[in-house]
Amino acid sequence: MTTTQKRMYSYLFLLPAGIIYFIFYLLPTVMSLFFSLTRWTLTSWQYIGLDNYVMFFEESSLKIGFKNTIIFAVVTCGLKVVLALLLATLLTSRIWFKDYFRSMVFFPTLLSTIAVGIAFSTMMHPTQGVINTALAAIGIEGPDWLGDTKIALLSVALVDVWKGVGIATVIYIAGILSIPQHYYEALKMDGGSAFRSFWHITLPLSRPAMNSVIILAFIGGLRTFDLIWAMTKGGPGFSTDLIASIIYKQYQAGFYGLATAGNVILFIAISVLAFPLYMFLNRREVDL
Repeated sequence: MTTTQKRMYSYLFLLPAGIIYFIFYLLPTVMSLFFSLTRWTLTSWQYIGLDNYVMFFEESSLKIGFKNTIIFAVVTCGLKVVLALLLATLLTSRIWFKDYFRSMVFFPTLLSTIAVGIAFSTMMHPTQGVINTALAAIGIEGPDWLGDTKIALLSVALVDVWKGVGIATVIYIAGILSIPQHYYEALKMDGGSAFRSFWHITLPLSRPAMNSVIILAFIGGLRTFDLIWAMTKGGPGFSTDLIASIIYKQYQAGFYGLATAGNVILFIAISVLAFPLYMFLNRREVDL
């Protein structure tokens, strides 16, 4: 068998994955770009150029949707980064039952997002929900978590953090366990405290894991839809509407071309926001 034949034989192993990637990613992407320039239904289409993009940017709810999306992404990303780091530090220390605690932290990640949204919307009911009932038992009047326009978005963000912090913790745990132990042993011999160990070793040397958590959490926050829709459907008013929920409402109304253009815009917006962040974080990584 010649060298060229061996190379072609190796590429054959990539062919099934390449076909799947083309059918389920590249082809739909190209089709979305095309149909975003049309007014289409399930049976016909009409080319209208950039009219869908113009109409999308004229949406009255777009401004608040974009603001809510950025707030939601920043809040959920920030909380996941901090809480997951603290949990991972605790769960890699010498504590009893740490394997059990690890499974508890990761368990919400396994749950259906829709199921979590429905469950928490019931728990956050202003009069019958278990959260306000528990607060009333100790003399505290709980707020209308999902009905108050001032806190509804934050309430959903906290649920998203509860569900997503587990996978971030696992990433941190992998990063912390990859740190050579002799660093900790050297600091311990010098009389370093647990805080100094965390601040001078764990925190800087787990930066690659932190960068992964930041990127994944930020992109996840920008594209969130299912949890918002299960808990508030964008209400009250437009107070919890995100870009993704606005796009879905356009699909519901039958404006398929307009909604497709919105998806293209969302994809571009995520790329524009996430890629510079990715490049910035990679330049700050600490090599072990």
